[in-house]
Amino acid sequence: MSLKIYNTITRTKEIFQPLMPNRVQMYVCGITPYDSCHIGHARCYVAFDVIRRYLEYSGYDVTYVQNFTDIDDKIINRAKATNISYIELSKKYMDEYFDCMDALGIHRADVYPLVTEHIPEIIAIVQKLIDKGYAYVLEGSVYFEVSCFLKYGKLSGRRVEDLLAGARVEVDECKRHPSDFALWKNAKPGEPSWDSPWGKGRPGWHIECSAMAIKHLGETIDIHGGGQDLIFPHHENEIAQSEGFTGKPFANYWIHNGFVTVNKEKMSKSLNNFFVLKEAIAQYHPQVVRLFLLTTHYRSPIDFSSDKLDMTRASLERVYNLTDKLKEMGCFEPNPASITDNIAERNCGYPGVSECVKGLLKIEDRFKAAMDDDFNFPEALAVIHELIWVTNKLIAVLVAAPEAVQSSYKPFLKHSVHLLTRLAENVLGIQVQRQGLMQGHDSKDTLVDSLLQLIIDLRQTARETKNFSMSDTIRDRLKALDIILEDTPGGTRHKWNGLQ
Repeated sequence: MSLKIYNTITRTKEIFQPLMPNRVQMYVCGITPYDSCHIGHARCYVAFDVIRRYLEYSGYDVTYVQNFTDIDDKIINRAKATNISYIELSKKYMDEYFDCMDALGIHRADVYPLVTEHIPEIIAIVQKLIDKGYAYVLEGSVYFEVSCFLKYGKLSGRRVEDLLAGARVEVDECKRHPSDFALWKNAKPGEPSWDSPWGKGRPGWHIECSAMAIKHLGETIDIHGGGQDLIFPHHENEIAQSEGFTGKPFANYWIHNGFVTVNKEKMSKSLNNFFVLKEAIAQYHPQVVRLFLLTTHYRSPIDFSSDKLDMTRASLERVYNLTDKLKEMGCFEPNPASITDNIAERNCGYPGVSECVKGLLKIEDRFKAAMDDDFNFPEALAVIHELIWVTNKLIAVLVAAPEAVQSSYKPFLKHSVHLLTRLAENVLGIQVQRQGLMQGHDSKDTLVDSLLQLIIDLRQTARETKNFSMSDTIRDRLKALDIILEDTPGGTRHKWNGLQ
């Protein structure tokens, strides 16, 4: 099955065909660093991180560019309000962005261009748009004349006539038409500005992405992405100015992720349902947040709630419980290799093994089928859950089997590790080894882990001294706190009730 991508500009799923064999050029719109990131940012960048990872898994060499809009009205206004420079402000929130994204396990882009580092490229594009009749100068500002670009609206489906008829002139009375947008803004007193052929000023919002994408990826790119809120006007305007400038298609595939809602309402500060990302990952753990964001198709809205995050934690705990078991059985190895054909063809005559092995051998193909269908994250996760179920079933069979049988079929358990690592960890970005949830996420979690281990050690001492009454009391008291103890040949393991 070939990879199919839903292309916003054609409103259909299309077979993915990059411009160059085995290479993909991808640009995703970045943040305006004037405030802390929210959960909506995480939704976008986790989605495109997985898309990039899957393209690389599929054999593509991906060049990924994501910008920062480090000069903007919001940055200027916030800098004035906090009495610091716009440079200090934007750096503060860019650093915070990287802290959050690194915590979420998002791979760094190949390039993070800044608007302020691309002023010459922006000026050159604006000047050529003027020369070609797509833009005009008024009072030191430059505007793109939407009516001159005949294909305007092809991404969003909006018609120029409708935009002109319904627009409000008072938004900016100096423009020829209300729908025209600024490519270059004339300088206001006290604001950062750069020299240009039209006087001192700074770039408009939309022109920056065209300049940076063209410089770092070329005049036509494979994939352009971002949130659905950017379809209009930002991406529509990018297309108009880029294709007006080059005369070529700007991007062949437009990918947009859905909104985050809270109790079925769009997240917004005005509704007081706004989740700051650094607070969310501190409360729920980054891996829980990441996995939660993959439980819904990237194009669909996702509803953010504590109950759903608790359920997600339970799913993650199932992964950790499995890897704990595999470690105890000596089957969890770094960078495990896939099983070889001769092992796959081995006679699986022992009762219960054959069905499990057949299930394991189908996992990767089913995972690829899900991801090839427009990056269907939830279906891919369902395959991972099936892998966990099949592996647990195989473990249960082998634990009760003679040692010779266990030895014979342990390669299949190592193959499960290979699949978990290759698919869940490398593609979906879900860490498969226990980390953080009950050990070392923050100082409080570390203290809880240490105290719990102390209690387990005391119980073990009680068992060794045949004080079974004390041992049972400790076990029962922990159970009342929803902490379940399991005594195994490798020692006592704990897990949260309902999360196994």
